[in-house]
Formats: sequence, structure tokens, C-alpha cells
Amino acid sequence: MKVCIAEKPSVAREIAVILGANARKNGYLEGNGYRVTWTFGHLCTLKEPHDYYPQWKRWSLQDLPMIPSRFGIKVIHNDGIEKQFKIIEELLADAEYVINCGDAGQEGELIQRWVMQKAGCKCPVYRLWISSLTEEAIREGFQNLQFQEKFQALYEAGLSRAIGDWLLGMNATRLYTVKYGQNKHVLSIGRVQTPTLALIVNRQLEIQNFKPEPYWELKTVYRNTVFSVTKGKFAKQEEGEAFLEKIKDSTFTITDVTTKKGDEYPPRLFDLTSLQVECNKKFALSADDSLKMIQSLYEKKVTTYPRVDTTFLSDDMYPKVPNILRGLRDYQALTESLLQGEIPKTKKVFDNSKVTDHHAIIPTGVVANNLTDMERKVYDMVTRRFIAAF
Repeated sequence: MKVCIAEKPSVAREIAVILGANARKNGYLEGNGYRVTWTFGHLCTLKEPHDYYPQWKRWSLQDLPMIPSRFGIKVIHNDGIEKQFKIIEELLADAEYVINCGDAGQEGELIQRWVMQKAGCKCPVYRLWISSLTEEAIREGFQNLQFQEKFQALYEAGLSRAIGDWLLGMNATRLYTVKYGQNKHVLSIGRVQTPTLALIVNRQLEIQNFKPEPYWELKTVYRNTVFSVTKGKFAKQEEGEAFLEKIKDSTFTITDVTTKKGDEYPPRLFDLTSLQVECNKKFALSADDSLKMIQSLYEKKVTTYPRVDTTFLSDDMYPKVPNILRGLRDYQALTESLLQGEIPKTKKVFDNSKVTDHHAIIPTGVVANNLTDMERKVYDMVTRRFIAAF
């Protein structure tokens, strides 16, 4: 039997339909020579300090820094997680080979590798690498399975980040809590949260300590146009009035007029960060809520993989653009003229050198049904941005 491990039950069901694994079992789906199972995101995590040495359970400055000689992983203590891990462990023991169907990114690679390592997987492992959950994308992905070894550097990057987070979080949190928490508060320190909090605090201090200083400007209106004195701002009103006295009897002459022509280019396609910024501006969504919306749209097959850091498409996406545009049925008024000619291909949209794991967030062309009101708004924003690019 070939065993597929997806990152979520919903993704596992989509894959199982394509593979013909329709028989429901306890914790997996089976059929056509495949068993499709799933994790719930993280099933495993790095061990806690006391898992290495019992004395590290006590929070003491004398034990810092805590640096294990070798990091280990463990199954997260939760009845549902432990039950699902046991099922995966049994499936892997019988597997002919495994197909890692986790999210195609650094975190997805790390999540699945930890599970397979902890379960003692000994058989060959292949990687399914897809950018959307459409039927076409899944079928194409299974036709082009890759060896897991190709993604070793991606796994090691994720592992290094996790270890770095552990070292900083565990040690710095204990240090600051013991020294400054006054035995009442845990002062949590983290790689992302602490510098982000520092940015917010420093900005707030700038606002609180800002001392406004008055200034004066000298302007005149000629032919309904406002002109400013090139001398700039005056710190005192008297200085401005004195300068006015000096120049007020001078002849006002326009010596030069400059006209500039410029092109306004379409906005870039969305990466996750720019999407979160736009969602906050337009809909007042938090970054976390925006991620939940675009993740849901991805799982509903109407947009591509969301956790991306590029605003470009790879060259191999160019032939797929017309079909995607045709699939946007509610946007025919915008796409009709585009589809009458050849779709423009520019470096501002298509650039292989700017794409690593995944391309920018775009619609898939699948009809967008059963969306919530907010999902519809985010989907509309992504779709209009995609059309505008051409």
C-alpha cells in the first residue's frame, strides 16, 4: 500500500477523491492501492527542557543557558493527537512507500518530517508539491512526484528556525521572568513577538514624547495656483514678515514650466504580507484573520497557496492564464477584452528568478461558490488584482 500523509483532514479528502481512495477507515481513507491519512498541523514538537534533564524543570538562573547536546522531538500530549499519531505509525509500518502531501512550504515540510521521523518511517518517501487544491493541480502533482531528498535544505531551514526559536524562547523567557517577573508574571520572549512589540512600544514613545513646534510659510496665489517661497519654512513669524517686506515689491515672473509624463503600472500581484496589509486597509481585518480568510479560500480551491513571499508568477504559469481568466465567470466584463487578444507577458508579472517555492496568490479559475461574505470580499480583491496585472 502507498501511504499519503496530508496536513489536514479536509486536504486528505480532496486527495483521496482524486486517487479513488473512497473507503472510510479509522483515521484514514483507503482504496485503489492508497491509504490517505492526515495530521492536524503539528503532531510533534521539540522536547521541553525537563525532557532532557529533570533539573531543567525548575526555573533557575544557574541552569541558563539551557542548550541540549542533541535536540529531540516528541508527540504533543493530547488524546486526539496521540490517537492519530498511532494510526499513522501503524500505516507507515506497512507502507510500500510514503507520499508527503503536507503544505508545500517550510513549515509544512517540517511538520510532516517530524511525524515520519517519530513514527520510524523506513520506506522511500516522495513529495507532492502543489500550489492549489484544484483537481487539475492535484493530478498534475501526482504525475510529477519528487524525491524527498530534493527538499532536504527546506527541512533543515525549518528545523534550524524551530531550534533557534526554542533556544531564544526557553532561555530568554526564563531569564527575564526570574529577574524581572517578581514571581508573579511570565515575561514571554520570542524571536518574532519581542522585536514586534519593541517596534510598537518605541513608536508609542515617539508619539508621547513628540513636541510640536510652530512654523510659518510664505505663499502667494497667481492664476489660481499656489506658489511657495523657495526659502522654506520660518521658525518665527517675524522672520517671515521681514522676508515678505524684502520681496513684496519685486516683480513676480514665471521663468520656467516643466511638464512630466509618467506611466501608471498595474499593482503587483499579492504575496501574503501585501494581502494582509490591503485587507487591513479595506476591511479592518487583523493579519491573523486575513490569513484565515485566504487559507479558507485555498482549501475551497478558489485561490492558490497563501503562505508566499513573492509577487511574481513563474514562466510556466503563462499558458494557464487564459483558462484561469475564462473560469472567472462573475468577471466577464473585465476579462472579455483581455481574452480577445494575446495575454501580455512582462517581467513585472512573470519572473522565474523571483519565485522560489510558490508563485504569488492568484485565483485558480474554479467557480467561487459557498463563500462567506468576508471570503467573497477577499476573493474579489485577489481576483481583481490578478485581472489588473494584464
